[in-house]
Amino acid sequence: MLLCLSIDHRVAGLPMLEQIERCGDAISATFRDTPIADGQVIVATCNRFEVYFDAPEDMLDDACACLSIATGIPWRELSAVADRYTDGQAAEHLFAVTSGLKSAVIGEGEIAGQVRRAHTRARAAGTVTDVLERLFQTAARASREVKHRTGLQSKGRSLVRLALVLAEHRVPAWSEARVLLIGTGAYAGATTAALRARGAQRIEVFSPSGRAEGFATSHHLAAVADGDLPRALRDADLVITCTSTNDPVLTRGDFDLPEPPRLIIDLGVPRNVDPSAAELPGIELLDVATIAKHASITELGAEQEALTIVRESAAEFTSARAELGAVPTVVALRDHVFRILEEELCRARRGGPDSPDAVEAEVALRRFAGRLLHEPSVRVRALGREGRSDEAAAAAAALFGVTP
Repeated sequence: MLLCLSIDHRVAGLPMLEQIERCGDAISATFRDTPIADGQVIVATCNRFEVYFDAPEDMLDDACACLSIATGIPWRELSAVADRYTDGQAAEHLFAVTSGLKSAVIGEGEIAGQVRRAHTRARAAGTVTDVLERLFQTAARASREVKHRTGLQSKGRSLVRLALVLAEHRVPAWSEARVLLIGTGAYAGATTAALRARGAQRIEVFSPSGRAEGFATSHHLAAVADGDLPRALRDADLVITCTSTNDPVLTRGDFDLPEPPRLIIDLGVPRNVDPSAAELPGIELLDVATIAKHASITELGAEQEALTIVRESAAEFTSARAELGAVPTVVALRDHVFRILEEELCRARRGGPDSPDAVEAEVALRRFAGRLLHEPSVRVRALGREGRSDEAAAAAAALFGVTP
């Protein structure tokens, strides 16, 4: 059974998502060490936490209990905000998530890469089963089709770009603005590209993990050394943070400066900036929750087409998966027919295996067997796609006495 436990920004508050994010290692270890499923893939972003399971039965209540143990969040609180999806619903949900249809900013492009990296990590950890492998590969294909057919992911939608739109009236001239970027991960690269698209040229980068030099070199930015952070904060007009640390990188005291930056954009979950910094005079702080509230309405036509693609992809995935249930019946039929074929060929070879009659008989019998099996095999697979594999197996048993 394919299962999904999902907690996202639409129902859960940012504090809960932050707490879950802080416990990422403990959550992975708990699910890995607790034998409640054959396989699982964890997808964690700034707006959602989801686990996709391949399990013999519905164990989502057990999964919620494991999440409660790993995070310290009461089970009732988690259960109240967790969405549960099974089989076809789980597939459709993942395809919609990967295509950006359930993001804070509809159609944002970063989510496809985040899902792909989650799949890669699960592969490396050995927690991906055949069903989950097919599921995530199909999700990637559906996302690409949405992008190419609708353009929904190619119109610059992202949390980063929306944040810069909100910052527009606070930044007089992007070409003159002094920007301090804190973080060197995937979001930092997207942020750099979005800033340059708006004309920003004076960008410095600081890394709490010491990777600023490498990132600055590859992106043609100026690196900020550890001891130079107070100066960079004092000079900046705009500070953008996007690190994956569990605790705030910047505290209120870091901004208690004679001329603090006017605007701070915090893209981290958990927060990279202590919220109390917004209480200082002259400082405005935009965090993920605030940015998401300003997500604009998408073009209904493009979104509707994307939803149609997602639903069709999920239906095809479900049908193909159901068809696999009919494969044992097809195999049993082929084994039955080819066993009879070999018996007849043995009789034909008694006059000599290389005699013209034997060779001609073998060619004719193999052709006949193939044609005889073709139509039943097609019909059995079709029944499987309709979820009627049991009927196909019963028919094969009744007509030929074979058991898958």
